[in-house]
Amino acid sequence: MDKYSKIALYSIGVIILLLMVAETVKPRPLNWRNSYSAADKIPLGGYVLFNELKNSYNTPINISNQSIFEFIGNQPNLENSTLLLINDVIGMEDQSAEALLKFLENGNTAFISTSFFYGKLADTLNIVIEQDETGFFKAPSKSTFTSPYLQKQAGMFTDVIENAFFTSVDTSQTTILGYTEFSEEAIKKANFIKTTIGNKGGAIYVHSNPFAFSNYHLLDDKADYAAAALSYLPKNHTLIWDNYYKSGRKVINSPLRFILSNPALKWAFYLSLCGLIIFVIFNGKRRQRIIPVVEPLKNTTVAFTQTIGDLYYQHGDYTNIINKKISYFLDFIRRNYYLNTNTLNTDFIQKLAVKSGNTVNDTKTLIDLITLLKSKSVHSENELLSLNKQIEHFTKKDI
Repeated sequence: MDKYSKIALYSIGVIILLLMVAETVKPRPLNWRNSYSAADKIPLGGYVLFNELKNSYNTPINISNQSIFEFIGNQPNLENSTLLLINDVIGMEDQSAEALLKFLENGNTAFISTSFFYGKLADTLNIVIEQDETGFFKAPSKSTFTSPYLQKQAGMFTDVIENAFFTSVDTSQTTILGYTEFSEEAIKKANFIKTTIGNKGGAIYVHSNPFAFSNYHLLDDKADYAAAALSYLPKNHTLIWDNYYKSGRKVINSPLRFILSNPALKWAFYLSLCGLIIFVIFNGKRRQRIIPVVEPLKNTTVAFTQTIGDLYYQHGDYTNIINKKISYFLDFIRRNYYLNTNTLNTDFIQKLAVKSGNTVNDTKTLIDLITLLKSKSVHSENELLSLNKQIEHFTKKDI
């Protein structure tokens, strides 16, 4: 990895770190989502109720993190037990509804508080819960009890409410325990009922305003109402807290799900992913390589000639050297003075002297020496030195 890639990678890492810190330290907005989970301390969580029940009951509270069908199926002989289900929406599958009815027929109890109830259980009990959005939906309401001994525990709910009430119940087996009263409309609707199941004392309590059991209202002087509603439950029963049919149920099956469920980790993951993609895109582009400096080829002709000449000279081959120097000199005359060197006569000497700027005597001396040396087959070192000296003297004006 080159220097620029490292700088880009480190810069992205610093930006991601700063964003993570900013996301962590910034004030978190209040979470108003429906949860009713025992672990949630948000306004519509169930943390306060769960801990109050845990402190009130003499026996430990059982927690169900499974569907009713799975929980009861693993414990088919449950007795003297009360199942507590509180959530804004409760709709269980047919198998769970059948398991719950069998659970109630064995003399057990269930307490359900929900504003939207559907499925086979609701159909079997002939229960229909309605939310009237046209007239008094979310209007201030007062929740009361039919029992004269619980009139002081009535609760006036003015905010964070979704008023729901029963529009259909099985009157043959159902007892109305409480109402929702709307003072502006002078209307009273049933919101708390009890239905007996079987002949062993089993019963199901259905309450239509689960917000009354949320953290928000329990900490807002409405705890007396919630306590009064739960006081109908048998005291000698083991309490089973449902943690499965909850809008705020924690479902984490993988590290990625955990990361995405946490806002700070989720944004850090997304930013890291985007940064990695950007880095790959920019680093993947072809970079122009540095153009190396190419040194021009050196003219080594002189050095090569010097080397060859030294080679001939060391071997004492003066004849070969003289012939080559004569051939090179005659070629020099042809290229520079455009003279024919086939006949080295007096006319040639006169023309060469004029074009070269040398005297006729110097020119004649050189040509005569060349003619002499060409006629011999064996040469000496002195002849080579004399030829070289005269050629250098002749050509010094052209250098």
